Amino acid sequence: MNQKGEQKMGTESIPKLMVSMAVPSIIAQIINILYNIVDRIYIGHIPGVGAAALTGVGITFPIITLISAFSAFVGMGGAPLAAIWLGKGDRKHAEKILGSGTCLLVIFTVLLMAVFYGFLRPFLYMFGASDATIGYAMDYMYIYLLGTLFVELALGLNPFIISQGRSRLAMISIVIGAVVNIALDPLFIFVFGWGVKGAAIATVLSQAVSAAWNVKFLMSPKSSLRLSLCHVRPSFRIMWQICSLGISPFIMRSTESLISIVLNRGLQIYGGDLYVGSLTIMQSVLQLFSAPLSGFTQGVQPIISYNYGAGNFDRVKKLYRSMIGISFAISFTANLTAMIFPGAYAALFTNDRELIGLVSKVMPVFLFGMLFFGLQNGIQPTFLALGQAKISLFIAMFRKVILLVPLALVLPRFFGVMGIYYAEPISDIISAATAGILFCINIKKILSKEYLARIQ
Repeated sequence: MNQKGEQKMGTESIPKLMVSMAVPSIIAQIINILYNIVDRIYIGHIPGVGAAALTGVGITFPIITLISAFSAFVGMGGAPLAAIWLGKGDRKHAEKILGSGTCLLVIFTVLLMAVFYGFLRPFLYMFGASDATIGYAMDYMYIYLLGTLFVELALGLNPFIISQGRSRLAMISIVIGAVVNIALDPLFIFVFGWGVKGAAIATVLSQAVSAAWNVKFLMSPKSSLRLSLCHVRPSFRIMWQICSLGISPFIMRSTESLISIVLNRGLQIYGGDLYVGSLTIMQSVLQLFSAPLSGFTQGVQPIISYNYGAGNFDRVKKLYRSMIGISFAISFTANLTAMIFPGAYAALFTNDRELIGLVSKVMPVFLFGMLFFGLQNGIQPTFLALGQAKISLFIAMFRKVILLVPLALVLPRFFGVMGIYYAEPISDIISAATAGILFCINIKKILSKEYLARIQ
């Protein structure tokens, strides 16, 4: 078995190692986000119905986000555990974690398809659809849900490849799928005239290609962490450990669905379809910015986990300091550009002048807190990499459930529709500050031999 990628995590120079691990992961995440971004760009430019179709597909965001959240539940929960056990030298247990995680992905697929196919129309109306946009939302989701298993395997297994130090191979699985999606989108949407249905078909096919790549590699002799059928079975102890650590990234992603529901409904009540469309564009821009951040932290996270499991605390300190600093710099720079040139970003998704004008007005307000949110984007993955499920979960819950949702419900009563946009920066700033305080309080205790020995 090829273990060179795994071994370099404990020996190679940190700057070189971070580049080799993070760059492919960044590219993979940017390309992965293009699955939805490219769909929206093409859909927003469908002649005659682009604005309504874009809004309708934007309404599906909570469901799509929730499906990907379950893949993060397993991937971001299981992969750090597998990396820690690889660092401890117990490869057999790491492979059991991979097998139980794969079993969980299949279980989640069955449950998600049953729930959403059974209640799709009422869910979409609840999420902010109107009679003018429900048709586009239904067309897209009926087809997208057929590929739920592909989404789970494509996104959920990818972190297990990264955990071996094989970021380039993990990137390839995403790139292949994205190339298929980008190539098929204009063909199905415009040439065949299938509209939003064509965008959904292209997405399903592309996710299927990525899923097949992941499974094939993990079952091959080239993988140092092997997926074998004898391990793809429920081990409730391991599943509990995966869920305990994975609950934080799950909450981070799934609460995006809750936020979308609350914001979309509020914008529909206080503003209308045009305001819902503005949120679709701004969430797309945020996804575009979060992709390199997510890729960077996903690339560095297994290095931290491996060295933590091996007791190399000096390397762990150097790694998390670099990760937090770079995350802050990326977030600040990217969001500042959108605040300065909001109209240019809006024009990527629509040629509707009224919608572009609204986005130009509200985007600087909406993104202001994101200037500082890179601090949390570096701290929370560090806690995950160190196996700190409870702290990471609290940080995730605090920003979205405790702060953002209540603010989005209360502020419009005083400021009208603009209150919904104010809720985002207020919660971002308070949450980032809280994450920093928690990190300073807990990190010394976590980086001790005694504490590490308790992780079983």
